[in-house]
Amino acid sequence: MPARIGLVLIRVYQLTLSAFIGRSCRYAPSCSGYAADAIAHYGLWAGSWVGLARLQRCRPGGGSGFDPIPDQLPESARWYLPWRYGRWTADHIDPATRLD
Repeated sequence: MPARIGLVLIRVYQLTLSAFIGRSCRYAPSCSGYAADAIAHYGLWAGSWVGLARLQRCRPGGGSGFDPIPDQLPESARWYLPWRYGRWTADHIDPATRLD
């Protein structure tokens, strides 16, 4: 149930604020789509941290290109160490798909 609430909030953002902010994400899928996929796949807690890490990468000087959610969470990740869920740099992106 909590994951569904998170997915509904992301969808509301996509249908409302996203149109005003602009749709110019440097990644594929977009950050909101990435967060929705992560929450649907890993649940609200872990998926939100995975999505937050992606938002942090979408900054000036960050990466770009094709960046799907990870197939599995890192083994070092624990619920009480949530920052370990995310990939905080763009080093994992294939250079052939990068746009920067």
